[in-house]
Amino acid sequence: MAIQPIGPNQINPAQAAGGIEKSEASFAETLKESIRQVNDAQLQADQAITDLTAGKQQDLHQTMIAIEKANLSFELMMQVRNKILSAYEEISRMQI
Repeated sequence: MAIQPIGPNQINPAQAAGGIEKSEASFAETLKESIRQVNDAQLQADQAITDLTAGKQQDLHQTMIAIEKANLSFELMMQVRNKILSAYEEISRMQI
C-alpha cells in the first residue's frame, strides 16, 4: 500500500479574499430587488387591510404587523435613497 504525497495547497482568488465569491448582481439589480420587496410588503399590508374591513380576517394583530412591516421597509428605503442622493451630490461637487 503506497502513500500518496500531499501536493501544494492551491488557493484560488476567491478563497484568498476571505472566501467570498464575487456576486454577479449589479448595484442597480440589487436596488431594484429591494424596491420590489418594499412594494410587495406594501401590497400585503393593503390586502390585510382589505381583508380586515371585508370581514375575511378577524386578526387585527396580524394586520397591524403587516402595516408596520410595510411602513418600516418604506422608511428604510427612503433613508437609503437619501444616502444615495447625498453621495451623488457630494461626488458632483468634487473638483476634477
